[in-house]
Amino acid sequence: MPIEAYSGQLEPQNQIAVIWRFMNIKKFRDLIATGELYFCRADLFHDESEGLPPEDYRPFPHLNPLDLRDKQELDNYIGGVAEFRESFYLNCWHLFREETSRMWNEYGEDGVAVCSSYRQLKSVLDTLGDRAFLGLVRYGSRGMTGWNLFRFIFNKRMEYASEQEVRAVLWMIDPNADMSRHLDSENRAPVQLDGHRRRVDLRALVTEIVVTPWASSATFEEINKFVKSNGYEIPVQQSALTRYRDLLPAATDTF
Repeated sequence: MPIEAYSGQLEPQNQIAVIWRFMNIKKFRDLIATGELYFCRADLFHDESEGLPPEDYRPFPHLNPLDLRDKQELDNYIGGVAEFRESFYLNCWHLFREETSRMWNEYGEDGVAVCSSYRQLKSVLDTLGDRAFLGLVRYGSRGMTGWNLFRFIFNKRMEYASEQEVRAVLWMIDPNADMSRHLDSENRAPVQLDGHRRRVDLRALVTEIVVTPWASSATFEEINKFVKSNGYEIPVQQSALTRYRDLLPAATDTF
């Protein structure tokens, strides 16, 4: 099923823009061994506001958040979004500009960055049989209009702006759930999966693998051998920050 456009979609000017996906060593081994991308349900991320409208966003000028009745109505709107975001499953990448120790510390301290391009990720999503979407994440409420689930799912708070996230999304509507999202057609709570795995062609997606700057030479070689032992000829590179690792903020776990 071809990848779909959505309201307010933001894409890089250059479709061959480089993107990185940081991951720990356990997730990396799983990716290489299975050839599957993992899409996590939106409400299960560390950021509890994931997929919700920005706190300072006021799309309903007639509702005063200081008025108890108006606040209750606003809370009902937000509660509806919180339920419906359970239909969205996310796979997150970083729009690469330069390598930073902050991104390694946050997401790949003991692992790697899998490298690709925006166009290649889009092409891979095109091959899936799901309703798939791809775009850049917007930060903060500036320029936001309307009350739209896709605008919210592709939005994060300003404090995350340095992540420059590229977000791949699967929209998986439970056919048995009613409008409450928490009850099915027989008035039972449907099973909500934590995530979905989708097999992809890693040879068509991954251009290279960059190993964390804190990796030992033995670990670097182990990762290289692991990639080759699974039948891939993907280049494995040391981080450009490796030469400066003694000057970087200390990793909590060296290996």
